Amino acid sequence: MFKKTLVAVSLAAASLASATAMAAENVDLLIKNATVLTMDEDKNVYEKGLVAVKENKIVAVTDGSDLKEFEAKKVIDADGDIVMPGLINTHTHVSMTVFRSLADDVPDRLHRYIFPLESKLVTRDMVRIGAQLGNVEMLKGGVTTYADMYYFEDEVAKTVDEIGMRAILGETVIKFPVADAANAEEGIKYAVNFIEEYKDHPRITPAFAPHAPYTNTTETLQKITELSKKYDVPVLIHLAESDREDQVIAERSGGMSPVEYMADIGALTPNLVGAHVINVSDSDIELLKKHDVGIAHNMSANIKSAKGVSPALKMFDDGLRIGLGTDGPMSGNTISTLDEFNQVAKVHKLVNKDRAAMPPMKVVEMATIGAARALHMEDTIGSLEVGKLADIIVIDTKAPNMVPVYNPYSALVYSAYAANVKHTIVDGQILMKDRTMTTVDEDKIRNEALAFADKVRKTVIESGEVVQ
Repeated sequence: MFKKTLVAVSLAAASLASATAMAAENVDLLIKNATVLTMDEDKNVYEKGLVAVKENKIVAVTDGSDLKEFEAKKVIDADGDIVMPGLINTHTHVSMTVFRSLADDVPDRLHRYIFPLESKLVTRDMVRIGAQLGNVEMLKGGVTTYADMYYFEDEVAKTVDEIGMRAILGETVIKFPVADAANAEEGIKYAVNFIEEYKDHPRITPAFAPHAPYTNTTETLQKITELSKKYDVPVLIHLAESDREDQVIAERSGGMSPVEYMADIGALTPNLVGAHVINVSDSDIELLKKHDVGIAHNMSANIKSAKGVSPALKMFDDGLRIGLGTDGPMSGNTISTLDEFNQVAKVHKLVNKDRAAMPPMKVVEMATIGAARALHMEDTIGSLEVGKLADIIVIDTKAPNMVPVYNPYSALVYSAYAANVKHTIVDGQILMKDRTMTTVDEDKIRNEALAFADKVRKTVIESGEVVQ
């Protein structure tokens, strides 16, 4: 009798185990034992949480108590590390990595140095080489999505496709001759061709990128606005960035600010993402909110160029769509959004003379779901929620600069370096594991960039053809 009972119990246990196994959800990737910062509406944090991914989407974000309910092809044991949404860089010029550290302190550098430099050295090859290098830098710094403005953006798109990142790529339109267009009209045609080629890409959103209001005519800006509506694509632009822009637009419009002028000509739309937005009044801010414009806040580039500090905190608190950007690698020099955190928090405290201003949670929000809102992508990226795309990063909390972690938001903003990013996942694919790139050859990319730097030295520095 005892033996029969024992057999029955054993069979029942085996049957239960089998049923449990059958009930377990099969997923492609499981991240467990994590300090999960969801950045969802309630800012839920799970100290021993898990994130489950199937194909390219998140299927579970929990406190980890249901760990046994998942069977995964790949498992990352975070061992207490911070797991959070991938960072979003709302404004950069990625290909300019090959010009980094040139003429850092030249006054009026854009017009005296950068434009002349680009006229001599920007080619398809340069754009490809610079973009590859910048992609690696951003990915290693936890950036999973970025918004770019430059020339030959179809070359940038190829590099994004190869490495596996997500990007909004804006083809520059400007009124004077540049590397890929003789004038603004040619630039628009180039942009339209690019948009038609990439409009259905799963990770690349093509866009128009008129350089600025003052470097384009009213007619060009209006035409781009209409085309952006036709193709349903973003428009990336530098806006309210400089005194020169203020002066040119005031003369053109009879005294309007750049924001007022853009509204007046019908160019303020929900498709628009304005970078910098430094010189704005309260009424300008109201216009930006009314027209649902996205804003890219680039702290380090703005203070390095001495252009001022954007009222980004006011815009954030007023409910505008605002996220962090880095500007190009000739402006802020580093293009990982995480490198912006410390300065964003501290400088806003300084200018507001308030130690409590811009707390860490707001900074992290502006780098994740806030940046997604700025790009009108908050329904798909920016937070760890079921149904969203699996763009996820893991931050090492065992590094000396991160020990101890009492508050994960404070640790990220005041202690973390970009080099603390341990793993980077985009669209469900692990693109960096334990600081090693998985889809591209980092050494080859670096060596090609160094070889191009020799060309820059010979062409620019030694010849003295461009002012330093």
